[in-house]
Amino acid sequence: MDENSIIKDFAFTFAGGILGISDLSQKQSSPFAPFAANTNNPRPDKKPFAPFALKNPPMLNPPAETPTLPSIEKMNFGTKLAYGAGDVGGAIVGILLLSYLSPFLTDVAHLAPGLAGATQLVVRVWDAFLDPVIGIMSDRGNVFGAKIKAQWGRRYPWMIFAAVPFGLLFICQWLIPFPASNQWGLFGFYTVVSMFLGTFFTMYSLPYTALTAELTEDYNERTSLNSFRFTFSLGGSIVALLIARTVFQQVTDPAQQYLTIGIICAILSVVPIFYCVWGTQARAKLVTQLQAARVENTASLPLTAQLRSVFTNRAFMCVVGIYLCSWFSLQLTAAIIPYFAVSWMGLKQADSPLIILAVQGTALGMLSVWSKISQKVGKKAVYFMGTGFWIISQAGLFLLQPGQNVQLYLLAILAGLGVSTAYLVPWSMLPDVIELDELETGQRREGLFYSFMVFLQKICLGVALAVILQSLEWTGYISPTATVLAPIQPPAVLLAIRLAIGPIPTISLIGGLILAYFYPITRERHQQILLQLAERRKEL
Repeated sequence: MDENSIIKDFAFTFAGGILGISDLSQKQSSPFAPFAANTNNPRPDKKPFAPFALKNPPMLNPPAETPTLPSIEKMNFGTKLAYGAGDVGGAIVGILLLSYLSPFLTDVAHLAPGLAGATQLVVRVWDAFLDPVIGIMSDRGNVFGAKIKAQWGRRYPWMIFAAVPFGLLFICQWLIPFPASNQWGLFGFYTVVSMFLGTFFTMYSLPYTALTAELTEDYNERTSLNSFRFTFSLGGSIVALLIARTVFQQVTDPAQQYLTIGIICAILSVVPIFYCVWGTQARAKLVTQLQAARVENTASLPLTAQLRSVFTNRAFMCVVGIYLCSWFSLQLTAAIIPYFAVSWMGLKQADSPLIILAVQGTALGMLSVWSKISQKVGKKAVYFMGTGFWIISQAGLFLLQPGQNVQLYLLAILAGLGVSTAYLVPWSMLPDVIELDELETGQRREGLFYSFMVFLQKICLGVALAVILQSLEWTGYISPTATVLAPIQPPAVLLAIRLAIGPIPTISLIGGLILAYFYPITRERHQQILLQLAERRKEL
């Protein structure tokens, strides 16, 4: 049974379970029958597929032997561990900026919500246009000179150079240099600091993410590698949230709260970058040498031609869409949760990290589960399963009423089931797309593809955050004061917050499902790509 058949079966039975239409599962022999309202198996001699029964799962789609590089053995545990650790810094900084930069700007620095949204829009547009430039430059690898490239490769010099400035600028992000009366001074300061922080963040994170395709070419090993990466990523975000909650409880001054969090987390973000370089360099150098031996010595395409080839690559555009829809929903929800928890649910500020922890903790626990299921049914089917749970959660958040705290945490756990696939699936698909591009062009362009993946996401998220924060200002958002920590917000503000956490992410996730259905690279197609690349290598 191929991945598309599995997805169709899951869609029928999932819809039947939600709508109570039992004969959907009766009419089809589906591996996902347990999800339907009626779980009677029309073929009693066959055991139905249970995605969470991992002890001895049935082999619906046995993993075929993927052509591997004969001179390179499988990655060892230490290499995977070091690679995963490289994402800790990005995860810590990312979750704190996403969840707490907006409340810090509006409620502590007292920047008007409209200006707070504008500064984030300017910064994300800057980052977005910077990403392809750094991606292309890291692909070429000649920025730091031929001698450094020969010793450290294309990616690592960027990571080493950016690590320390990245940490220092993150600390500066939580300073308050001007009084609230100087709104344009605050706007200028936070815009400039955020632009430099985003620049060094990109200089470290883009080359790091591009390493996936340079460490292994095996279809299933890439999923395993990304499991390590996002285990550390989710683990880092959980540590950051625990630090935030502890500081919120122990430090009383709001300005000191955020600065303390910034200093601690900056240190924790920088050190793992150097460990990642140390632990993966030898493996990356070995794989890169073999890849270089088989890549044709074709002239580098002009920039316009490279951009055209990227945006006409159907598989890549599907992956971008899946990533965009998933991470737009995730990041928009994370950004609005502090407002939702305090203004709508009536919780304390120190409780908001617990909601995000419920999501991230569940996602962390599910990474290995989804990774194993993916080896049986494929990446697309896993994405469909996880996103189905996620959609239910996002829709439920809109319907929550103040005081329903137990339901809030249950929905957060349910969302974590889907968030885990948002971490795992798109980044596991992208290296496959890069090899398809290599087959078509004869060139390795990891940096270009990874940068455009992030480029579109940053543009959309920047616009979304700007619109949400501007809507809070238009509807009359009331900032907290020293005497009134949780002012009662107007009904229009509360509606804007609820729309941002419910219907808008739900619609985006549905779009991701549609794009995932049309993603063309199955496990079988990926095998064909590797075989064709292997044949080309023999001819060179």
